[in-house]
Amino acid sequence: MRSNSATPPSGTTKNRLARNRIMDLAQARKIDAILVTELSRWGRSTQDLLDTLNRLAGWKVTVIAMNGMTFELDTPHGRMMATMLAGVAQFERDMLSERVKSGLAAAKARGIKLGRQKGDRPKSDRLAPKVIDAIENGKSYRWIARDWVRSNKGTKSPINQREDLLF
Repeated sequence: MRSNSATPPSGTTKNRLARNRIMDLAQARKIDAILVTELSRWGRSTQDLLDTLNRLAGWKVTVIAMNGMTFELDTPHGRMMATMLAGVAQFERDMLSERVKSGLAAAKARGIKLGRQKGDRPKSDRLAPKVIDAIENGKSYRWIARDWVRSNKGTKSPINQREDLLF
């Protein structure tokens, strides 16, 4: 029995390359089992998960969770278990999302600033003299960003701090 193991990046994104590749392999009958960390990581929603499990069952591909549960939809018992567990997985995902949102709202209410904080940027500070020299020598922001693998915004940051270089 051959198997393929992968954990998609997120259960909520619609375009997941790893999952799409696995589904293509399953449809081409190149795999006969898929190992997932947990059922909630495989589907975006209860309906999506059940649809996916039904498609895989049609291709004779078994889904196995790392806790040892096998989801075979060709029996009434297997369909019932998959439906119940898909509902529980959706509930867990919704609860997690609700906890994160309430935590962010509580932090915001306490006055905590969310997002990236201002402060030292060691790489930017280290490269600032080189960026300034390059600008003074006529190099473009795009050239500097490409040459030092930085964004245009990161390239402009040291320049914006030096008023004498602003045009």
